[in-house]
Amino acid sequence: MTTLYIVGTPIGNLEDITFRAIKTLQSVDIIAAEDTRHTGKLLEYFQIKTPQISYHQHNRVERLPELLSILTEGKAIALVTDAGMPGISDPGYELIKACIEAKITVVPIPGATAVITALSASGLPTDKFVFEGFLPNSAQERQNRLEFLAGESRTLIFYESPHHLRQTLQDLANSFGAYRQIVLGRELTKVYEEFWRGNLKDAIAYYQTKEPKGEFTLVVAGEVSDAPILSEDTLKEELMAIMLQGISRSQASRQLAQMTKISRRKLYQLALSLPAPSQAEVENIANSH
Repeated sequence: MTTLYIVGTPIGNLEDITFRAIKTLQSVDIIAAEDTRHTGKLLEYFQIKTPQISYHQHNRVERLPELLSILTEGKAIALVTDAGMPGISDPGYELIKACIEAKITVVPIPGATAVITALSASGLPTDKFVFEGFLPNSAQERQNRLEFLAGESRTLIFYESPHHLRQTLQDLANSFGAYRQIVLGRELTKVYEEFWRGNLKDAIAYYQTKEPKGEFTLVVAGEVSDAPILSEDTLKEELMAIMLQGISRSQASRQLAQMTKISRRKLYQLALSLPAPSQAEVENIANSH
């Protein structure tokens, strides 16, 4: 039967796979795997003989039409990723979307995900949350994204690799404040599973002395603001007062953001609408002090 099955696989412990997932992997014609060697270990563990074909970030352009052709021949494919549910931070999304557009039946076979696993054990609010996946590699894009998220009241979840963890923690502290609560889930469901709980300042200190190892899921508390709501006019007045001290628009925005916990990006847009203080105005303020 022409069907694409989206099969959730274990994120660590192989015994977390469901009976339905095993049955599906046994019955389909072919398994489209992110890494055939990695999935091969799972298939060997459960004695599944179904052939595999690779489908990953680097071959997705040429492989996608090939998989669609197999499906239109009336065959069934199981899509799997290295860990968790396909389509979450991997190219599985593109195949799923293409199948839907081609009127091919798509059936999810649910399984574990690092997002929900980490959130469930975090101790942070779970009623509303935002999954951001991996942050951008570009320093400027990353800063812009975090500043956009700084005022987010929902719990935030990120993925991170060990060699980028220290920089990400520092970036989070710079944008969210050093005392924002964070939970780091490491090597979830595996032998060395670990949860670290505290604030960003302490997390930075902890990982300065401890080498980050394994894959991380970061669960960050949302912003809880008890600061008074300031009007746009008031914010402009505050920005101008700072700029009259000879401080640039960018630095004034950053300074006021730290005081009010309002996004630096929003404040910078307001600062751009203000006239630049004249040299005389700046000197008058300086002389008055």
